[in-house]
Amino acid sequence: MKNEILNLHQTLADNKDYQITQADKDLILSAMNDLDSGKIRVSEKNEGKWITNEWVKKSILLYFRITTNKIINSGDLSYFDKIPVKKFTEANGVRVVPQAIARFGSFVEAGAILMPSYVNIGAYVGAGTMVDTWATVGSCAQVGKNVHLSGGVGLGGVLEPAQAQPVIVEDDCFVGSRCIVVEGVHLEPGVVLGAGVTITASTKIIDVTQKDVVYKGRVPANSVVIPGVEMKTYPAGTFGVPSALIIGQRKESTNKKTSLNDALRDFNVSV
Repeated sequence: MKNEILNLHQTLADNKDYQITQADKDLILSAMNDLDSGKIRVSEKNEGKWITNEWVKKSILLYFRITTNKIINSGDLSYFDKIPVKKFTEANGVRVVPQAIARFGSFVEAGAILMPSYVNIGAYVGAGTMVDTWATVGSCAQVGKNVHLSGGVGLGGVLEPAQAQPVIVEDDCFVGSRCIVVEGVHLEPGVVLGAGVTITASTKIIDVTQKDVVYKGRVPANSVVIPGVEMKTYPAGTFGVPSALIIGQRKESTNKKTSLNDALRDFNVSV
């Protein structure tokens, strides 16, 4: 399937007049059904490294090509869009609170909880994870097991370029209220973000417990992070530029909930 998707995507790029056949549509829908059921993923960990499956992203882009806008009814509400929403049943094992929306092509593992929230196409949400009220899991974002995305959290989505890494939040992370994580930023296992932390690909993540240790695009495992400001001088004067500060490390523990509670208390982190 992988090679067939890549070949079809290239054919369409090379020949604008190419007419998509029924066999092409069947291929695309097969890939999308596998994505929707969790059989394939946009990005996955292999031997300790996260690998982005470019062909899966291209499957999504091809799916957009073969779908058309239509009325989607939901009780008394109606919508007009290309992509249907997932229909959950008891068999899925997911608690879905009314007004939670997950689009077709996303995958939510059994044991997850969706409060009124939004999970976009290509995203993955692991077991035991809570997507709290008005949190957004952007297209292709990958969220591990036992993660808490607090109210109003925004995980950025990225479909193009197809080779770009999506936002990755690994197992046992806690992301505080109104945090923003975008542009393929990677939170390693056990990371704690205090309320209001914003991390982009260019945001400086400064470890203030050490001298001259700065990260970009990646937060090391078990780091406890709060919002910060780095002072920079410009022609117009000196101004504070948003940064993120690593103020300590979450303790390794088999009881992750206890470890989280200790970190929040010990570092007085707002959530």
